[in-house]
Order: sequence, then structure tokens, then C-alpha cells
Amino acid sequence: MAELTYRNAVAYGIAQEMRRDPMLVMLGEDIAGAGGVFKTTVGLVEEFGPLRVRDTPISEQAILGAAMGAAMTGIPVIAEIMFSDFLAVCFDILANEMAKSRYMTGGQMTVPVVVRTANGAGSRFGAQHSQSVENWCMMIPGLKVVAPSTPVDVVGLMAAAIRDPDPVVFFEHKSLLASKGDVPDGEIVDELGTAKILREGSDCTIAALAYMVPRALEAAERLANDGISAEVVDLRSLVPLDTKAILGSVEKTGRLYTVEENPRLCGWGAEIASIVADEGFWNLDGPVVRITTPHIPIPSADVLEDLTIPSTERVYETIKTTLN
Repeated sequence: MAELTYRNAVAYGIAQEMRRDPMLVMLGEDIAGAGGVFKTTVGLVEEFGPLRVRDTPISEQAILGAAMGAAMTGIPVIAEIMFSDFLAVCFDILANEMAKSRYMTGGQMTVPVVVRTANGAGSRFGAQHSQSVENWCMMIPGLKVVAPSTPVDVVGLMAAAIRDPDPVVFFEHKSLLASKGDVPDGEIVDELGTAKILREGSDCTIAALAYMVPRALEAAERLANDGISAEVVDLRSLVPLDTKAILGSVEKTGRLYTVEENPRLCGWGAEIASIVADEGFWNLDGPVVRITTPHIPIPSADVLEDLTIPSTERVYETIKTTLN
């Protein structure tokens, strides 16, 4: 058992899989000698060499185009897009090529690519470098979407994503990079599409993802002091989505709150609210409540950014007010 930071867990998980599969390669800007702009790939080029850990030009289209070409020939690839906002630059390759190749070839061809990218706000990077864009990828048939909240989940879900034959977009939250957690020794392989109940409760369910998970847990702790028992579900994966865990929790608690960093319009919480309304309506004791970022660009100013992203205080106050 070792305590790792979230950023070190990224390199740990990649190294585990590169040792297992000598064909696995990695492409991205400044991932080799510099160890990544967020220091998530430190030490990988020293262990695996510049042929397997390759720095690329500043071109998101080139990174994903090369990754897809290699994957089509049977070479699994981890491709890093530095900021998730930049997926917009190469979205045609991701959404129209990678995501559809298995379907359009009748299953004759797979695209084993993991697209790693730094996601989310909290670092004062402004509107073009702070977005949470999981919902962009969630809507595309053929893409799998993962967003871990803890170091051990980073390692296990990274392994599951790399071993998956289909393209997986792996969101690493910038504001979690310094967080720490225990990671067991030995090989760690998780399963895509499985949520975790991190805190049991009986009065309401809080479904959260990535950076919103620790905030949901903090809010649940405060609610407990007020006699409110909140169950916290870490979704971990949006595609596949663990609807069984969500519906099972709502059946127990009767109330559902989603805590999401996406802008409110078309965020992932809207899809979960729809699923629960369709399949668990008679278990609800009140309307589904979405706690979100407003439908605005992320501000650069620290005070404004903090007001925009759901805080522990906002989660706590919203649940306390609406539940009563």
C-alpha cells in the first residue's frame, strides 16, 4: 500500500499497463522530457523510452489522427490532449472517426485509444481552459467516458480504459491533481460503468463526478450534523453509466440531487434526471434537483470562478432547504 497523489497515480496507472503490453504507446505535447504540463507523466520516458512515449507538435488533430491510424493497425495508444477544452479542435476525429469506425466496419475494426485530458475549473485558467466537457463526449455514440475522483480509481479505471477495445475519453480533473489517497500494491484493474457508494444514507442521494465528489462528501458530513442522512454516489463513469446503482440508491432514499460542474444546459445530470423519471418515478418523494454551474463561460477572477462552480456550501444549503 502506498499513498499517491492523483497526478502520480496517472503515471502509475500508465506504467502498469505499458509494462504489461509492450505494444502500448503514448502521444502528446510535452509528455516525455517535461513529464507533462501537469506533471502527470513524470518518469515514463526514462523507463519506456522516446519511441513509446512521444512528444508531438502542438496539433490536436495530429495527435488524434496519428493515434487513430496506429490503433487501426492494432497498436493501442494513449493520446493526451492537454486541456479538455481543446477537444473542440479535434472533435471531428474523435466524434466522427474514432467513435464510428467499429460500427461502420461491421465490427471488423476497433480503435483502442484512450484520450487523456485535463478537465474542469478551479485553477484560474479562464473560459478557454477551465471547462468541464464530459457532456460533449457523453452524447456521442461509440465513445466511453470516464472521470475518476481518487488516485486508486485513476489507476484501476486507467487500466480498464486501456484494455477496452473502443475509444475511451479519460478526464483527469485539474483541481484533484494534488489530492492524495492510498493505492494498493500489485496490479489494479477496475471495471468501466461501475459507480461507487462512498457514503451510505437514507434521506437523499447525491450523485457526483470527479471534483464534485469530495464536495458532495463534505456537504453530506455537514448535513449529518443537522440530522440529514445523505448517500453519496461517485458515478466514476458516464458511458457506460451505472443506472442500477443510481436507481437502487433512489429507491432507498426517495430523493435525488446531482452535483455537476457542467453548465446547466444539457449537463449529464439532466440525463440522469430523465432516467430516474422514466424508471424510478414512483420511488421519488420529490423532484430531482440539479446543482450545477450556470450556463456561462468560466470566469478568470478567483472570486467569480468560486461563485460559479458548485461549492460545498451551495450543495449543503440546497439540500437542506429543499429537503425540508
